Amino acid sequence: MKKGLAGKAGAASKQASAMQAASAKKAASAKKAASVKKAASAKKAASAEKAAPAKAKKAASAKKAAPARKAPAAKKVIVAPKKATARLKGTAPARTVVHPPSGESRTALVRRARRINRELAEVYPYAHPELDFANPFQLVVATVLSAQTTDLRVNQTTPALFAKYPTPEDLAAANPEKVEEILRPCGFFRAKTKSVIGLSKALVEDFGGEVPGRLEDLVKLPGVGRKTAFVVLGNAFGRPGITVDTHFQRLVRRWQWTGETDPDKIEAAIGALFPKSDWTDLSHHVIWHGRRICHARKPACGACPIAPLCPAYGEGETDPEKAKKLLKYEKGGFPGQRLNPPQAYLDAGGKPAPPLGAG
Repeated sequence: MKKGLAGKAGAASKQASAMQAASAKKAASAKKAASVKKAASAKKAASAEKAAPAKAKKAASAKKAAPARKAPAAKKVIVAPKKATARLKGTAPARTVVHPPSGESRTALVRRARRINRELAEVYPYAHPELDFANPFQLVVATVLSAQTTDLRVNQTTPALFAKYPTPEDLAAANPEKVEEILRPCGFFRAKTKSVIGLSKALVEDFGGEVPGRLEDLVKLPGVGRKTAFVVLGNAFGRPGITVDTHFQRLVRRWQWTGETDPDKIEAAIGALFPKSDWTDLSHHVIWHGRRICHARKPACGACPIAPLCPAYGEGETDPEKAKKLLKYEKGGFPGQRLNPPQAYLDAGGKPAPPLGAG
């Protein structure tokens, strides 16, 4: 029995030894694998470290070879002179950023529009109708003739017309061919001859040879629309009116006083911004500014007295010296459009226009 127990104990001891040996062998294998893995990692790190300078050198070369990317140019801020008349005198005033009136309130629009008119009144204190006339009849005829031509050409043409036909009765009885010959320099002379003879006949037959002083009567005359009627009412009868000619239409839209394009709607929109007593002078100020400084194709922004108030500043020439070369009529030192301008205009340095054929 003892012998059986001893054998059994020996077998157990032998089995334990075998298990211990297997465990040791397994540990040795794991240790060896770890050593191999560690050696591989070290080798890989060494390779990476060795390759790093070459890679860095390659990146540096690529960076050097690649063209440098330009930084985006800063957006130019358009600025305008602070004070109105400074530019006209050739000085270089301080500047201030012009902000467009987007989202401008009705109150702000009225204030800005009226301030522009006040500024223009200082620049053009001598503003007047630029058609030569001695009475309402001459003014209504001259205004009808001014369509599709300049006031200067009309002023150079009407002296001969009024010398030969001084009254509505005379022009109503005139030979159309002779009138056409006189009006030829104005362009569209046949249509204009028909209009002035027709309105003369209407004045004789319907108004006793006198130009009426009411809008509803004036617009019944051949060739006379609201624009012509307001020119006559405002300048011959002293009754306020807004003259919506091409210059007026262009500038009030450029200044964002209105977005309307129809003359009647423009008249109503602008009339609502100003007291009625300002309408006639306002028309002169705007039209004069459009002819002298705020031109259609290339405004003289650098010489503009209302630049700080204008949302369109920068559309034209902003350099003061270059802008001064764009000024017309008395602002540029040139003759005006009237052969016989008011004395106030002459006192301000304006020059009368030359007669037809005088060069």
